[in-house]
Amino acid sequence: MEKHPSGIKPESWLVSAGRASEPGAPLNVPPIPASNFIIGRGREYARDDGTPTWEALEEVVGGLESGKAVAFASGMAAIASVFDQLAAGAVVVLPDDCYQGVAGLAAAGAERRRWSVQRVAVDDTAGWIRSCGVADLIWLESPSNPLLTVADLEAVCAAPRKPGAIVAVDNTFATPLNQQPLDFGATVSLQSATKFIGGHSDLLAGVATTKDDALFHALRKSRELTGATPGTLEAFLAVRGARTLALRLQRAQQTAMMLSQRLETHPLVTRVRYPGLPSHSTHATAKRVLKGFGTILSFDLLGGAAFADRVCQNVRLIRHATSLGAVESTMERRSAIPGQGHLPPSLLRLSVGIEDADDLWADLDAAIGSAAP
Repeated sequence: MEKHPSGIKPESWLVSAGRASEPGAPLNVPPIPASNFIIGRGREYARDDGTPTWEALEEVVGGLESGKAVAFASGMAAIASVFDQLAAGAVVVLPDDCYQGVAGLAAAGAERRRWSVQRVAVDDTAGWIRSCGVADLIWLESPSNPLLTVADLEAVCAAPRKPGAIVAVDNTFATPLNQQPLDFGATVSLQSATKFIGGHSDLLAGVATTKDDALFHALRKSRELTGATPGTLEAFLAVRGARTLALRLQRAQQTAMMLSQRLETHPLVTRVRYPGLPSHSTHATAKRVLKGFGTILSFDLLGGAAFADRVCQNVRLIRHATSLGAVESTMERRSAIPGQGHLPPSLLRLSVGIEDADDLWADLDAAIGSAAP
């Protein structure tokens, strides 16, 4: 893996960043549940000036993303802060397959005529490049949720864009270890720290990272004015979880590839979507823009929604739950929502954790078999 600008590799940065350096200070920045600070040293009120606990998280993620980070109360709070930068009448371009929270936020703003929304297929690189000339916000999500389509970020981020336009990339699925949107030329990279950064399904947090000083200060001001500040304990847990991100990602990616390969040959599975498979529609792009193929996969079953629901109910080691990116494997059926286009009724999204690979396969295979009509 490439070295971090500090001179060490990202795996080492994850462990070393966000720590105090003063003699006698705690090795780990503790949760500091303070709203007020003694006036005189530049920090007066947490909502305006942050806290050492938030700053530890911002240092860890900002360094990984090669920019300056702003921590928020959730991934959606970070996303909303980017949309908050748009002037009335702005043009927003979204992927056809994206997180339903983003689609819902964009639709709500369009209904109030704050902006107009256009949709482009994730893998339509020419369409994205054309959009860069007219859009005020180009919103990319890669790999996408839940179809795992990989966008050509290198080409899209390098395309000429409308003056002042923001190119935002939801980098949650890839993580900063597998993809560096800011190095491609994106304006801002978003992380739902609830997922891989925290890694233990025990917090809500989001982080927005940019190399643009003006946008950095605008995002901080948006956090201040909306009160979308991260919780003290949540920021502490996110830093602690991030320390093991490289190890968790390495193990879970290996298992995700194995499960994908076995699912491809299963008689009751009609299609597997995982960027690491040669059969994936954007596999060639994934090999070029990603350092690793991630831990999320989705697959279609030979049957309808009821069959897929029974599979989710029959798993024992894998948890039937939403969200993703944690140490435990989770699975759920993803159904179509308004404005998101068509999804197969039997599509299951699986977030692979760090359990033993053979145990996960045995659980999944047994659940499919016992749920079959």
